[in-house]
Amino acid sequence: MKIKNENNICIITGGAGGIGYHLSEGFCQKGYKVVVLDIKKHNELSPDIDFIQVDLRSETEIKNSFSKIAEKYGNAHILINNAAISTFHKNIEDISIDEFDDVINVNLRGSFICCKEFIKINKGETYGRIINIASTRWNQNESNWEAYGASKGGLVSLTNTLAVSLAK
Repeated sequence: MKIKNENNICIITGGAGGIGYHLSEGFCQKGYKVVVLDIKKHNELSPDIDFIQVDLRSETEIKNSFSKIAEKYGNAHILINNAAISTFHKNIEDISIDEFDDVINVNLRGSFICCKEFIKINKGETYGRIINIASTRWNQNESNWEAYGASKGGLVSLTNTLAVSLAK
């Protein structure tokens, strides 16, 4: 029995590469209308997947992306915050404050803004899910992963708090 998901809009950040690419293709194959938000097309996406180029460092770009989604579809049902700077690790003595901020701005702040915008366009819907992709690095760290670990720890905390705040 095939589940009819064609009316369910799924937004996936970082959905054009790595894990996000496979999430995008998988949700598309299951019949969801997938909208990918990514800084660039790392891989060629199925023609049924919408792509919006967005830098998660930019509040304006994120808000514009969600406005485009709302204009085209009217709503959204699933947000998967997958995008992250995950290959960056540097010795604490060498990492600059700007580099640390960059990781936090993409991985945590960008996800937070996406959550806020998603909640706006999901308002009034009977179904909605926010899935934030974290990592074991938030509590099982290795040396030189301070920025990434801090961003994912913050994301875990954000997720837990959103679950309480949005429980109704």
